[in-house]
Amino acid sequence: MKQRRRIYYSAAQRSEIWDRWQAGESMKSIGRRFDRASSSVFSVISPAGGIRPAERRRAPKALSLGEWEEISRGLSTRCSLRSIAHTLGRSPSTISREVLRNGGPGRYSAARSDHAAWDRALRPKLCKLACCPSLARTVSVKLQRKWSPEQIAGWLKRIYPGEPHNQVSHETIYRSLFIQARGVLKKELLEHLRARRTIRRSRHASMKRSGLGQIKDAISISERPATVEDRAVPGHWEGDLSGGSKNSYVATLVERHSRYVMLIKVANKDTESVVSALIKQSQKLPGEL
Repeated sequence: MKQRRRIYYSAAQRSEIWDRWQAGESMKSIGRRFDRASSSVFSVISPAGGIRPAERRRAPKALSLGEWEEISRGLSTRCSLRSIAHTLGRSPSTISREVLRNGGPGRYSAARSDHAAWDRALRPKLCKLACCPSLARTVSVKLQRKWSPEQIAGWLKRIYPGEPHNQVSHETIYRSLFIQARGVLKKELLEHLRARRTIRRSRHASMKRSGLGQIKDAISISERPATVEDRAVPGHWEGDLSGGSKNSYVATLVERHSRYVMLIKVANKDTESVVSALIKQSQKLPGEL
């Protein structure tokens, strides 16, 4: 069985994916932007539950990449740690610890030190529900009773006024549900949400934005002439499109007077495919219809 090639996104591409996702674009639309399948976009978004991870920043007092490169150059020219510290305006003990924790003077590398610093900085802080098991149990019970996270957060504020340790925001509940790596609320509780999604959708996500999901220059059915409504005059047709399994589609045309029905198999659901199939089929109709 042929294995599919693994798709990698650069940091800039990942940032753009999250920007578009937060703006309400669908995965399919984002995938088209990068000429890739929507499944590759899902692999970026799903581990975080559809919630954009906070941007990581280096602490103001931490050594920078430029300083690591300066340390590496100083060691290569056999400068002392004290002279390197004086050049950088840092304490000699800071430079000494930095060199020793990254292989020593003989093996020190600025790039490796940069990666190691980011890895060491990964100290995930436990969320409030993880620190308060009793609060997590209360939230779980309410979710099982079909309460929304907003209702739970509001109820806790009313029951425990002035007790922040017994309150939790609806956003924390959502994050604990969608980001299963937190290990607080069970994944099965997602089934009790009104919108049974596996990842968080943007509040801007809507098929009606930018005209999506709307028929251009549409005429309301209320404006249909009376002659069409009473079925007295032949020649008026109603059309519809039905979708089946494995991306199969069938268009239907019904003549309102005679109730004559045509079924047309179409290759795709796009407008061009459906219209061309209907035109081709209508040319086979008898003249009286």
